[in-house]
Amino acid sequence: MPLHVPPAPAPALRSVLTALSSPTAVREARTPALLRSQGPVTAELPLPVHVLDRVTAEGVSATRLAGWRFLIRCGDRAVAAAETRLTPDGWAFSHFFEGPYITSTERALHQAETMPQPYQPRLLSVPSLYMLTLWLHEDSTADGAAGHPAATDLLVPLAPAPPGIAAHRPHRVAELLPVLTHRATPTRLLGSPA
Repeated sequence: MPLHVPPAPAPALRSVLTALSSPTAVREARTPALLRSQGPVTAELPLPVHVLDRVTAEGVSATRLAGWRFLIRCGDRAVAAAETRLTPDGWAFSHFFEGPYITSTERALHQAETMPQPYQPRLLSVPSLYMLTLWLHEDSTADGAAGHPAATDLLVPLAPAPPGIAAHRPHRVAELLPVLTHRATPTRLLGSPA
């Protein structure tokens, strides 16, 4: 089934395209793959980036939209990503970057395209675990900038995943959130006050 990629805000896309056409922005990015790219580069697959700030004891997640991420493609592969963020003046380009999450995101998206059910792809960051997941939202017509993970949505941890969590293995939110909650909860040291 094809994925239903939500449309990015037009100002977010414009800010990325402006940065890509600026030699100064690309040079200051210090992403070797972007600097070495031969030929035209394009911004594709806009994904809203949500941050999982906390999970309540009842398993309800508190998420917020942090920005939009675009894969930067040169030829047949993604060489970098561009991130935008919301400012008081609207959507603005934040930075270019590269690294293992670029390849891992592409792999997870290809994997999701083979699933029988249509999904809306998003990214879900779990800062307390240094973890990023592809969030496959069941409501493929929803506003990509809003909402919280539903129990039946899928989360696909991207590589590198935290120890003990398999990268690229889809999990229902209802199954993975309790594991993440347990791992993100600080444990009390022996002998420390209760």
